[in-house]
Amino acid sequence: MYEIIQAPMAGGNATPALVHAVAQAGGFGYLAGGYKTVAALKEEIHSLRALGTDYFGVNLFVPAQPNGQTAFTKNYCEKLAIEAELIDTTIGDYAYSDDEWSAKFQLMLDEKVPVVSFTFNMPTPAHVLQLKKAGIQTVQTVTSVEEAQQAEKLGVDEVCVQGIEAGGHRASFDDRDPVETPPLAQLVKDVVAAIDIPVIAAGGMMDGASIREVLDAGARAAQLGTAFLCCPESGTKPTHIKALLDGHFTKTALTRAYTGRLARGLENDFMLRYNDAPQAYPELHYVTQPLRKKAGELDRPDLLAMWAGENFSAIRVLPATELVSLLKKEANLS
Repeated sequence: MYEIIQAPMAGGNATPALVHAVAQAGGFGYLAGGYKTVAALKEEIHSLRALGTDYFGVNLFVPAQPNGQTAFTKNYCEKLAIEAELIDTTIGDYAYSDDEWSAKFQLMLDEKVPVVSFTFNMPTPAHVLQLKKAGIQTVQTVTSVEEAQQAEKLGVDEVCVQGIEAGGHRASFDDRDPVETPPLAQLVKDVVAAIDIPVIAAGGMMDGASIREVLDAGARAAQLGTAFLCCPESGTKPTHIKALLDGHFTKTALTRAYTGRLARGLENDFMLRYNDAPQAYPELHYVTQPLRKKAGELDRPDLLAMWAGENFSAIRVLPATELVSLLKKEANLS
């Protein structure tokens, strides 16, 4: 049974090459279903299998209700339009999308994907039952004991407990501002004591010692994302990689500035200037999409969304197979 998992990391980081390399070293990897078309996700699944990896996971975003346009969000979009004009681009429309949820869910069944995980919200009991009948393992991402208990009642096979230290979007069901959130190892202990299904730990782990800590706390596996961002097999943007490594950025912060949903990334000028951004995901994700794309093209780390966990400074530039092997050695895993 694998004990090191490569996180899905929507946005292009989790390529088929990365998932395959992780699997080659005895780890387990996820493709990210979020933000891709159904056709693109299907192509990635086929590409991964063509490389020789048949046991893998796909992560899906479970849609929430739309956020109507308000005076607050309209004002924010007007500010973003000025921001975009300064770099000769435009903002996107304030529009809702369910990320092709139904079609992507059907793709999981059609392709018989071995493991499917869910983030942001829970699927319905009927969805879980369909996957179980197809022999597909299910994992629900949670951020608290209460969410873990809800997931267990839903009938999923495992929960992935995301700590406050994690890079990228917070997986909380209601996207509330976190209060009094314990460190990951303590959160794992609390969840393990509260439910009977297996627990995966995620958030801020960069080395074998941190993996060993959560395994000793009761997790059956550790899921890492930031640790893989600088692997040559990843699809991380060059500006993002440089920012992770050059020492200019020294800390991370939680922000809604880019997508309207709390996410942890390298603290840059854009995040600091828009620290009062409204809660409106996924609408604001689509509003800022052109701006973020242009920021990457212009090599502007002051504007680009660069998701990263709290301990990003410990990142290592290694091929993924070597990194997994090293992590296993450091954590005293066979």
